[in-house]
Amino acid sequence: MKNNPFVGTGVALITPFNEDYSVDYQSLEKVVEFTLSNGADFLVALGTTSEAPTLSNDEKVNVVKTIKDVAASRCPILLGMGGNNTSTLIQSIKCQDFTGIDGILSVVPYYNKPNQTGMKAHFEAVADNSPVPVVLYNVPGRVGVNLQSSTCVELAKHPNIIAVKEASGNLQQIMEILRDKPSDFDVLSGDDGITQPMMALGAKGVISVAANGYPSVFAKMVSLMMNGDTKTALDLHYKMLRINNLIFADGNPSGIKCLLAKQNICKNILRLPLVPVNDNVKIMLENELDVVYKNC
Repeated sequence: MKNNPFVGTGVALITPFNEDYSVDYQSLEKVVEFTLSNGADFLVALGTTSEAPTLSNDEKVNVVKTIKDVAASRCPILLGMGGNNTSTLIQSIKCQDFTGIDGILSVVPYYNKPNQTGMKAHFEAVADNSPVPVVLYNVPGRVGVNLQSSTCVELAKHPNIIAVKEASGNLQQIMEILRDKPSDFDVLSGDDGITQPMMALGAKGVISVAANGYPSVFAKMVSLMMNGDTKTALDLHYKMLRINNLIFADGNPSGIKCLLAKQNICKNILRLPLVPVNDNVKIMLENELDVVYKNC
């Protein structure tokens, strides 16, 4: 049986920046501590929310080191390692120091739009060459193609592929995976707004953007679902429904950085081509965060 340490609330960590756009490692330490002290079960380093495409190799190394140092073995760490050149990705995996890393999160290849046969071969090659377990990441809205349920279920049989982060938003597809998957393969929500219903269907947790900004509330909802208290969790789900959508209204991680800046955890700075949320969204987000903390 495969063992999946990535269950419950996983946080797809942001990367804070200073006014000169350098990485703000001090604020990154604060973000990690904020999430872990408020209920996060595991951390995701260098995922989409980290603005990883804008980070240099040296910055990526230092970001991962900072996360590991602050986490201090208190939780599992999942490292984002994806790409659309399979051989280059495998070479990167072979060169990666996996000390303190418990798995990799690998996205469906983007831009060159492989078919299902190509996706299956790509992920099998990644899993064959990874010294740590692999979590698949299906996000059609970003990569341009969809990892179909049948392909996902076939990949789930690989001994080194332990879960999928499903961010297609397609509940029919997600239910098909949950119905047909092996018992030792898990589904994680990749959409904050439908985490509760996905868990009601059988998902084992989430890789969350929202849990950067209001981790105590979001992690509480996930914990309630893990423990079978669906009624209380559903109440929290609806109380967070508006903010869970608002944080993506003007791009990610623009929304969540706005909320972290409001709480003096990091600065509201992104690297181009991303920019902060517009003033209207900023006002709505800040107001809604007050509402969530007051009502939850």
